Amino acid sequence: MISLFGLKDNNCPLAQLVEQMTVNHLVRGSSPRGAAILTIKRRKMSIIKKLQSLNLSADTEVSLSYSDGADVFVHNETEVEDALSETDVVSTFAELIATRGLRVSTQFGGNVLERLREDELLDDYKRDGDFATFLADVISETFYEYDFIESSIEKYDYKRGFCTLSANVKVPLSDIIEHSPFLSGWEVSVKTDNGDLTLKA
Repeated sequence: MISLFGLKDNNCPLAQLVEQMTVNHLVRGSSPRGAAILTIKRRKMSIIKKLQSLNLSADTEVSLSYSDGADVFVHNETEVEDALSETDVVSTFAELIATRGLRVSTQFGGNVLERLREDELLDDYKRDGDFATFLADVISETFYEYDFIESSIEKYDYKRGFCTLSANVKVPLSDIIEHSPFLSGWEVSVKTDNGDLTLKA
């Protein structure tokens, strides 16, 4: 009798061990004595592949949204600063706009990097440094001067509340397909002939 691996002797301990390990890897709840349930895991299609499959025009605008929040104290007026330090919204936003070749604009228009460059906020960047980290520092320090990230506060009482930070931007579909930015955690929306389509990365 021939085993899974072509070993002719099924009574060989080594052949039995290798075959059982393979079965255990492929099935859930398998054991030499019990029944096994075969589980086939399909690879999840990436957001970028899904966008490509829609066959949209290359100049289609893709809306990206990312938000996170934190419990904060509201009586001392440091709620936004606390949320900035306790969430990853700024660093995630910075990582996106740091993607080489990606043209990221706010919902109100205007390229994010170009605005920072025009205001000479990128002049101190050392070319051998981590650009995303540098951008995160710049955005945090100038948070109230730009509309890159919005903040909202829900007050539980006079002392406690919850602060949500949200980044909402637009990127050309062609840029996303060509440069493959890291979109984990982002909500991706695009207009199609059948209406608005929203995907969660």
